[in-house]
Amino acid sequence: MDSQVSKKIEWCLRKAERELNESEKQNKKPRHRGLLKINPDKNLAFQHVDKARHFLKGFRLLRENDFSDLAMGVGFYSLYHCFLSITAKFGYESKNQTCTITLIDSLQEQGIIDIKKEILDFMKYEDEQMNHENSVIELREDYTYGVDLKVRDEQQLDKIEKLCLEFIDITQEIIYKE
Repeated sequence: MDSQVSKKIEWCLRKAERELNESEKQNKKPRHRGLLKINPDKNLAFQHVDKARHFLKGFRLLRENDFSDLAMGVGFYSLYHCFLSITAKFGYESKNQTCTITLIDSLQEQGIIDIKKEILDFMKYEDEQMNHENSVIELREDYTYGVDLKVRDEQQLDKIEKLCLEFIDITQEIIYKE
């Protein structure tokens, strides 16, 4: 495994542990913004797939009703819940998008899962990608924090919808696989 990826995962695990310890010391609700090792949970994995489908449905409704700017973020979360589904299946809880994506990268590098490079790259920030196309996370940020009310490039929306459909199927295959 790439040493950068393994170092990032270790950082994410330590971050969660530190934050949980700090919550406990302060008698606060346990919270973390990292990666936590848990028991593999197929039921939770299936719930994340259901949530991914729910977000895809919302993406389509927003797009059809002239809210394409809002659809961009909902499309991202459809894909992201697929990532969370995979993390749950393999015994992790993630509360950090970068940690989640790094874990998925690690599982891919180790040959544990098989996800198209296009999907992985689309979920990364542009500076982490090799092909430097707009990533869905950057598009989500642009349309969430920017002032555009409409996505001008319908092909971006088509791509997100296609990837969501495809990735939900791939995620289910990964979850069902023993």
